[in-house]
Amino acid sequence: MPECRGVYMRGLCVLATLVALASSSLSAVEKGRRKVVHVLEDQTGEVVVQTAPGKVVTHRGGTIILPCRYHYDTSLHDPAEIRIKWTKITDTMTFSDVFVALGSERKGFGIYKGRCALQEDGPGDASLIVKNVTLQDYGRYECEVTNELEDDTGMVKLDLEGVVFPYHPRLGRYRLNFHEAQKACLEQDGILASYDQLHEAWVEGLDWCNAGWLDDGSVQYPISNPREQCGKQGTAVGVRNYGYRHKDDELYDAFCFTSNLNGRVYFLKTYRKLSYPEAAKACEGQGASLAKVGQLYAAWKIQLLDRCEAGWLEDGSIRYPIVNPRARCGGREPGVRNLGFPDRKYKLFGVYCFRNDTMKGTPARIREGIQRWKATHVKI
Repeated sequence: MPECRGVYMRGLCVLATLVALASSSLSAVEKGRRKVVHVLEDQTGEVVVQTAPGKVVTHRGGTIILPCRYHYDTSLHDPAEIRIKWTKITDTMTFSDVFVALGSERKGFGIYKGRCALQEDGPGDASLIVKNVTLQDYGRYECEVTNELEDDTGMVKLDLEGVVFPYHPRLGRYRLNFHEAQKACLEQDGILASYDQLHEAWVEGLDWCNAGWLDDGSVQYPISNPREQCGKQGTAVGVRNYGYRHKDDELYDAFCFTSNLNGRVYFLKTYRKLSYPEAAKACEGQGASLAKVGQLYAAWKIQLLDRCEAGWLEDGSIRYPIVNPRARCGGREPGVRNLGFPDRKYKLFGVYCFRNDTMKGTPARIREGIQRWKATHVKI
């Protein structure tokens, strides 16, 4: 390979290094599924893909651009021969098709159909626009550009702003296998959290003494305040890892993740406390439904819902969100307080409702912030 002398050659060397780094994260299995050619600068007719380092961040319901550019010798190839393919990497052996473009043809797949388009901001732009982002869109994506002879790939990570919350069902702690944990999170308006999401939550102060499933099949838990009942007093703080567990046979709690609400959570004022059936009917009378646990956490974290009144949620638990801690509201730390799962028929509490009205009812400052973000980050 020629020495990296001169501005032009140094630029080519940097580009080749970026491509090598982007491709190094592929496992042997991933590389084996297709021919991947990493062309150096002294060869001709190459296709070289470049993606942005790090990650791109948005929220549920937002619009995001997954950046990807490619470079090739236009004198040797017709641009119509170039195929652009985006896939999502769900684990080391599984890829899901997202979007394909060849010449003037465009096709989206599965849950991405109708939500994706190429940005096409000049020659070599293979960046993908994803609209109405969902929780399931979180993860790693591969941008592959192919001509008749060669191809190259780059990686982009899509992250979401949101909140991690621990969850166990009415039956109690450590009752969920991996698949049941996935289902429980979905039922509470969430997905199983990733390690990165749990680690970030720990950095922000999450301290939880019960181990829970993560999306990769591992079982972990975050500890900021070591104590005897949580791995002993003198042990180090951090995210403690039980490793990868048997997904069918072993039982734990779940760590779920949720993002921005497409609607509004509110405490419904009533003239008296309600049983669970009465609470459900009261929300329905408002054109709403009982709020789910993930929705209450999102309202607490994102919409700064602060209410020192316990209320029913959809899963039959009693909780309330505290942004500004005070003595009579359950402790010194902000968070969502959990009073457990009382008798649905005879115990009486308030109620938290959720109205699915997208932006309607969202505080003006949040609407304005989202609109400013779209104005500065989205090109359609």
